Amino acid sequence: MAPESISALQERLAYEQKLIALVDRIHAAKSLDDIFLELQAEILGTTDGERLTLFAVDPEKRELYSRLASGPTNEVREIRVPINEKSIAGFVASSRSPLNIVDAYDKNELTRLAPSLTFDNTWDSKSGFRTKQVLAIPVFHDNRVVGVMQLLNKKRGPRFTREDESSLARIAKTLGIALHNQVHLAQKRGGKFDYLLAHHLITQEDLNHANAEARRRQVDVETVLLEQSKIPKSELGAALSQFYRCPFIEYDDKIIPPPDLMRDLKLEYLKKTLWLPLRRDDRGLTVLVDNPQDIQKIDTIHQLLPRHKINLAVGLRNDILMFLGAASGELTPKGSLGEILGDLKGDEGTDRDEISAAELDENDSAIIRLANQLIVDAYRARASDIHIEPYGSQRDTVIRIRIDGSCSEYQRVPGAYRRAIVARIKIMAQLDIAERRKPQDGKIKFRLPDHRDIELRVATVPTAGGNEDVVMRILASNEPIPIDKLGLTDRNLRELKVVAEKPYGLLLVVGPTGSGKTTTLHSVLGFINRPDRKIWTAEDPVEITQWGLRQVQVNPKIGLTFASTMRSFLRADPDVIMVGEMRDQETAETGIEASLTGHLVCSTLHTNSAVETIVRLLDMGLDPFNFADALLGVAAQRLVKRICDSCKERYHPDRAEFDALAQGYGKEEFEALGHRYDDRFTLFRGRGCAQCNNTGYRGRAGIHELLIASDEIKRLIQIKARTAEIFTQARSEGMSTLVQDGILKSLSGLTDFRQVKAVAIK
Repeated sequence: MAPESISALQERLAYEQKLIALVDRIHAAKSLDDIFLELQAEILGTTDGERLTLFAVDPEKRELYSRLASGPTNEVREIRVPINEKSIAGFVASSRSPLNIVDAYDKNELTRLAPSLTFDNTWDSKSGFRTKQVLAIPVFHDNRVVGVMQLLNKKRGPRFTREDESSLARIAKTLGIALHNQVHLAQKRGGKFDYLLAHHLITQEDLNHANAEARRRQVDVETVLLEQSKIPKSELGAALSQFYRCPFIEYDDKIIPPPDLMRDLKLEYLKKTLWLPLRRDDRGLTVLVDNPQDIQKIDTIHQLLPRHKINLAVGLRNDILMFLGAASGELTPKGSLGEILGDLKGDEGTDRDEISAAELDENDSAIIRLANQLIVDAYRARASDIHIEPYGSQRDTVIRIRIDGSCSEYQRVPGAYRRAIVARIKIMAQLDIAERRKPQDGKIKFRLPDHRDIELRVATVPTAGGNEDVVMRILASNEPIPIDKLGLTDRNLRELKVVAEKPYGLLLVVGPTGSGKTTTLHSVLGFINRPDRKIWTAEDPVEITQWGLRQVQVNPKIGLTFASTMRSFLRADPDVIMVGEMRDQETAETGIEASLTGHLVCSTLHTNSAVETIVRLLDMGLDPFNFADALLGVAAQRLVKRICDSCKERYHPDRAEFDALAQGYGKEEFEALGHRYDDRFTLFRGRGCAQCNNTGYRGRAGIHELLIASDEIKRLIQIKARTAEIFTQARSEGMSTLVQDGILKSLSGLTDFRQVKAVAIK
């Protein structure tokens, strides 16, 4: 083969390879701006022209438009051309035919092509560029014109050839698909920063400038908006969340990516591709990614994490890099959980399955630091409980924490340390570390770094495989909540204050474990805590302390029970007695006797509703006449998740949701409240933000049901009336049920009906 033929073949092969790479780039375009501002130069590099302009069709305005970066700041400006015969690009779009012009300034040539065709030389006049030849071809998708490619000035030769037309047409086929997809997506979801524009946080001019600055600095637009436009990260996150339709998560040093998953992924790869597995919970694995619509990246994530249900969240690039830095130890503060786990990993070769107490007492032990830091982190995360769950030496020990009533996985510790961490907790709680066969209970008094003291109630439970689970309830010593801040309705607050001011009688607060009964009782005691009233309390444990109250911690191991403590109170000149719980008949009878001898007695009980409490106590064997005489009222309560104030938003529910509310409240009573289903009816929900860990909820609130022991209620108790009769009478006297109270609070935006159903509807 002649050298000339080999050279031509090599040149042709190089061109084909360049064309293939260009097609891949066009398919990978993420937005119209990628096509207009980035791809134009790459397409030009595969042609024999000096300049190229890509146009897309705006069918509503019947115009072609393109975006160009110009000037020293690379500011983006948009140019528009009507689709008609008065311009070259407009003629190509309207006629659906290519134009190959030898001299754009030759009016005779233009007139021969179309009588009204003209060439606008404004750009030439401004830039100094001299347009000669023009090759313009339509871009099709499904036989519709979606754009125009316009190539200027042939580099080699007097005019564009048929081969030039053919090459441009090949590119146009791929470009047609890309233009159609990007225009369709843009119309469907709007722009990435539409939220910022709609809320007047930036102007279109600000956004154009940020785009230009981002290209100049080779950074993402979000970085420029944060730094120069001073957009709050939460607002930028809301914009990204709205655009990508998934939660936004910003960097939080309390979130540590799952170590077992991070071990199987290369850190440098994650930094390059900008994603990482962030946390696991009962909904699946949350993966943080900079662009949740990058199909190739998402496919790769599913391939690398095949055993998990993937839930995508969007994050800023810098935040993702900070998470990765923390996971690798680069950004991990000394003493943090991440650093301690790093120390443990470095020592994984050592057999720590059997560990002695002497080893644990070393002050520099990573296990001791791990146990301490775990408690500190859980307290800072507002957790109520810590669960340590070993699975064996070959599998990680899972640590879960309960926040606002819901458990979520917090961290994993190498399985080799399962006995060590449990033994350390048992030492702190003064339990027998050698006893692994039976449950043990204890308490830990713990001092936080800010010198605040907290107490933890510890329970160990033997589990399969010779392991032990540990559950720690955090009992933070707090001041009581003022009674006006409990979230009671006007009627319930008024009646509860009246009952609290009574000189004698029995007040009960009921509900399941963790429903805030003790908090409510302490709020009542705080309301009547005055120098003229002597108040004794018997509690297990003493969680809330108040000045002026004499508080006793019961200890059944030495015979100091609720009943015996209450009997001792009666000899100590009380006005008010608070008993932590009426667990048995003896305690209940002692409480009733105390209330009938001139004392106000407050206590709690584990029952589901106010009316059921009456039946439960009668079933215990209490005398119905004494009980009826003593009873002042029963308050039942639950805790519901509170909608996050930072991301709360109104929305118009569908008819089914409105009907469910009306059904739960009682249709006639709901109508009496004045609510009708129309366009003005709105409810509230949490959108999800960094403040609430993208759950839409932060904190908890109480819903209540207050039964007042009226004369008629007392009569029904004395005759041991059925539950339904007592309930009907209480409702007729103004008692709202737990569900009704919850619905009122969902209408006001405190919570939502889903949370009310979760805690108050059987």
